[in-house]
Amino acid sequence: MMSYADLEREIDRGTRPELLRGWVLDVLDDVGAGRRPLRAVRHPLGFTCLPVDRSGPDGICVHAWPADPSPVRPTTSTMHSHSWDLLSHVLHGRVRNELIEVTDARADPAWRVYEVRSHGDVDEMAATDRLVTAVTAAVESHSAGDSYALRAGGFHTSEVEPGQPAVTVALGRTTPGVRDLSLGAVDGHSHRVRRDRCDPAETARLARAISRLLARG
Repeated sequence: MMSYADLEREIDRGTRPELLRGWVLDVLDDVGAGRRPLRAVRHPLGFTCLPVDRSGPDGICVHAWPADPSPVRPTTSTMHSHSWDLLSHVLHGRVRNELIEVTDARADPAWRVYEVRSHGDVDEMAATDRLVTAVTAAVESHSAGDSYALRAGGFHTSEVEPGQPAVTVALGRTTPGVRDLSLGAVDGHSHRVRRDRCDPAETARLARAISRLLARG
């Protein structure tokens, strides 16, 4: 089992992508065979998350965007920022990130900022008093073999082309004092969303499907 530090070092070096692929395939094999007790989550941003290690402030996940995403959609928008620094390596397909510049604008706002407060499988989307505008500052596209980083607190979207699946291994390091945020309707209200967590059998099927996808190259 590679640790967070091991994976971070390999992604930063970028010299042994086959080691990262092999480690992910081993993890998927364990999940698919029921040897690793985790449950996948269908994220409202369109991907499925396999939380490999979320026991501390440093998290390891495998993210998979299917060719035909589930109908789950965010109740706010796809524009969001993390409370953690993200380091991600693309194993299959292509991921497109839009970096969003957010500016406070109480006079003529386009969005309200919502704070995402997670409690187990429930996310509380807390409407804040912050009103903003948002514009695309940059667009980045990353293909299999590429790595990318997104800083904590930076608004962005992450998407794939319709019908084109993608898989990444994602590392997250929590930044103290930073909150998970999302942009939503100006006239919206605080609300709660329950995460769509798969059962063990469905998680195993998903792991086997992702493994077959990676095996095709």
